Amino acid sequence: MTEKLLNFRAEGPASAPPLLLGPSLGTSHALWNEVAPELSITHRVIRWDLPGHGGSAPELIGPGATVGDLADLVLALADSLGIGQFAYAGVSLGGAVGLHLAVEHPERVSSLAVICSSAHFNGAKPWEERAARVRSEGLDWLAENADSRWFTPGFTVPELVADQRAADPAAYAACCDALAAYDLRERLAGIGARTLAIAGREDPATPPAHLREIADAVPGAALVEIPGASHLAPAQCPQAVLTALRAHLDGSARRGMAVRREVLGDEHVDRAQARQTPFTARYQDFISRYAWGEIWTDTTLSRRERSMVTLTALIAHGHHDELAMHVRAARRNGLTAQEIGAVLLQSAVYCGVPAANSAFAVAQRVLEEDGD
Repeated sequence: MTEKLLNFRAEGPASAPPLLLGPSLGTSHALWNEVAPELSITHRVIRWDLPGHGGSAPELIGPGATVGDLADLVLALADSLGIGQFAYAGVSLGGAVGLHLAVEHPERVSSLAVICSSAHFNGAKPWEERAARVRSEGLDWLAENADSRWFTPGFTVPELVADQRAADPAAYAACCDALAAYDLRERLAGIGARTLAIAGREDPATPPAHLREIADAVPGAALVEIPGASHLAPAQCPQAVLTALRAHLDGSARRGMAVRREVLGDEHVDRAQARQTPFTARYQDFISRYAWGEIWTDTTLSRRERSMVTLTALIAHGHHDELAMHVRAARRNGLTAQEIGAVLLQSAVYCGVPAANSAFAVAQRVLEEDGD
């Protein structure tokens, strides 16, 4: 029998870094409609539905559920998609799931964004009372005041209000049980993932003080407050949320640029940056983000080993300009002139003598210019 999974929507290239997006209680993945398509330009975006919300089956959760149970469902979804480590962003209950994942499964979370959420939701009693009323009366009464809980006066998103009305009452109440039992304040200091807290300045449910509490406790965390945003900031102020998330998620580009400078040298990188035009800007970002930020930062191979692999590949394809640059990089990564010669000699066997002839000429010129 096939295991039931959370409903989800996937966007973006399958080869891009994965980003999971979590919803708030009462909404579906439509909460991310104004943000996810833009994030999917650079990420494999997976936005999921809570049990009994959107397209997720109600029976995935039951009375007495915990945020940990929801986190387990998210991990099962990631596993089914072949996703190991991922960036994560979540709103309200979805943010609480992210905090739990970062605490209990740190090896899975590469970075974390907690949006209009909290490490606690004001104690158990309000959620126990809400769960009891939903179980006896359904959800219409909550849908009627959804706008005042979620948005500033005069703003609404009818699709999200409809999500509230259409949610399964039993599953919704079980999510309330999870919020009633949730309190991670004592464990925030143990989070190692790069963390961003985003607060809606007009949010009555999780006021900015709740996000400041997270940012103050998680080592190295950053805090962004969005003026004019209430509880569902990605729907009400999508551009501001998108800007904050992009700045947070481009850590691979920042790391990549640092590694690129260490391997190729400041002079080379500065020349490349100086030649950058609007036409080539996205390509330069691609190189920094993926080649240097994803591949060269992977510790499976040492930089010495990566240099040897790179030299061989460049010789095989006759990329002599790149070869000269990476001979210098190989020296910077600790290879001796003799070791570089041994790589070129091995390439003569597997890439061909003519290719090695050209490679030796390029390498000799570079090594002489650099005084080796």
